[in-house]
Amino acid sequence: MNIQKQVEQVLRELVLAGNIQTGQLLVVGASTSEVLGHHIGTSGTEAAAEPIYAAVETVRAEVGFYPVFQCCEHLNRALVLEHAAMLAYRLEPVSAIPVPRAGGSMASFAFKHLQQACLVEAVQAHAGIDIGGTLIGMHMKPVAIPLRPSIRIIGHASVQMAYTRPKLIGGARAVYVIEENKVDSGFCE
Repeated sequence: MNIQKQVEQVLRELVLAGNIQTGQLLVVGASTSEVLGHHIGTSGTEAAAEPIYAAVETVRAEVGFYPVFQCCEHLNRALVLEHAAMLAYRLEPVSAIPVPRAGGSMASFAFKHLQQACLVEAVQAHAGIDIGGTLIGMHMKPVAIPLRPSIRIIGHASVQMAYTRPKLIGGARAVYVIEENKVDSGFCE
């Protein structure tokens, strides 16, 4: 199976498990160096980014989420996304243009190919995929739920995924699921 098909498959698994909806943010971290079998940040190429981007676009067309592509540490892991997503989430743009040696090949490719790309410093994504150990956790909403993909290696890179859920708040009296025909007649103190 080729890289594009593998990424499509695991993204569909993530969308299903996380119940990802139209307009939600899905962060993509990808080390094209790791995909190619090299140490992260050493040998990435936009050619290796292309099938990953194509897979994200295929699944995005089916679901309607906003893809958010994480840059490398040389741009402080800033994120490339569509201008519409920036506006929808009231994010502030930052000034930089990702290139392969400062931002990473994946972010550089996305910046060139998204319809109206911009860069932001941080997001709180609803789900994410990390191909090659790029550490996307800083851009996930609390509470992140790890998801084991059916394909654990893409190219030569390990794959990690997570989706998020709302925080469970309250104590012993808290109810998280409404049971039919049962109504608590108690009162709050």
